[in-house]
Amino acid sequence: MKLLLSKYVWFDGRYALAEKANVPITTHAIHYGTSVFEGIRAYWNGENLHVFRLDEHVKRFRRSGQFYNISLNFSDEEISGAITGICKKNKLKRSCYIRPFYFVGEYGIDLHVTEKAPTNVAIITFPFGDLFSKNGITAGVVSWRKFSDRSTPPQAKMGGNYLNSIIATQEAKRNGVDEAVLLDHNGNVSEASGENIFIVRGGQLITPTLASSALNGITRDTVIKIADNLGIKVVERDIARSELVIANEIFLTGTAAEITPIISMDSKKIGDGNPGEITKKMMDKYANIVMNRDDGRYSHWLTAVY
Repeated sequence: MKLLLSKYVWFDGRYALAEKANVPITTHAIHYGTSVFEGIRAYWNGENLHVFRLDEHVKRFRRSGQFYNISLNFSDEEISGAITGICKKNKLKRSCYIRPFYFVGEYGIDLHVTEKAPTNVAIITFPFGDLFSKNGITAGVVSWRKFSDRSTPPQAKMGGNYLNSIIATQEAKRNGVDEAVLLDHNGNVSEASGENIFIVRGGQLITPTLASSALNGITRDTVIKIADNLGIKVVERDIARSELVIANEIFLTGTAAEITPIISMDSKKIGDGNPGEITKKMMDKYANIVMNRDDGRYSHWLTAVY
């Protein structure tokens, strides 16, 4: 997927032309995956551009690096200001994706990374619409398992961690489906390659616990809070693989995916093969919130750029 990258990026505290923001081939992160990233969306509603849940993203951004003693040498306020600032610098007046990341720079081949290791920080932006079809996608359980705390921290959004997602996605595509679903080390449902997963049974939303190696997703948390306010019960528990194919509805959540219905799982139709009623209710509510067209209850989740 070729990105229509915006003209300017933010790199180590300064704005720079995208083509000028280069790093040496000896950068540690290129060799070992010692990079930390976030995916953030900003939505243009015709009047202003609003970054969704900026504070939560920035806090997780820093926390991910702390698992590996990788230093983010800018304050949360500086990073937040840089995120809204790069949108302004690029004069963005359309919905976009924002990717802040930091990484270990020139550090040789030493695997003993400490807080003193040199790091670089960058933020890029690009226009972005739907990752998946809002009419629904197909999915299937793959043979690869989601990594767990037994091997590497699942709550750290590290570049190297996503090799697990890449190999799972490759298998899913070979199997002829749009997205992969991974099981945890106990054989229960964990998450999709880049999204959390919810099933609907008996009018309730059910999602795996964080002990399943699922990421504590910000969109996941958003859905849980929205459901609570709508009077829809949410249960966090183990989900057996067999529950997927008997679910009334299934949907994925993530910053890039937003809320995406799954209409076929392991070649079996979910419900009537269309997005279910609860899924559609959550999709509509989410869309109104991020576009600042709701009743104001969730306005604290939006940071205006202009």
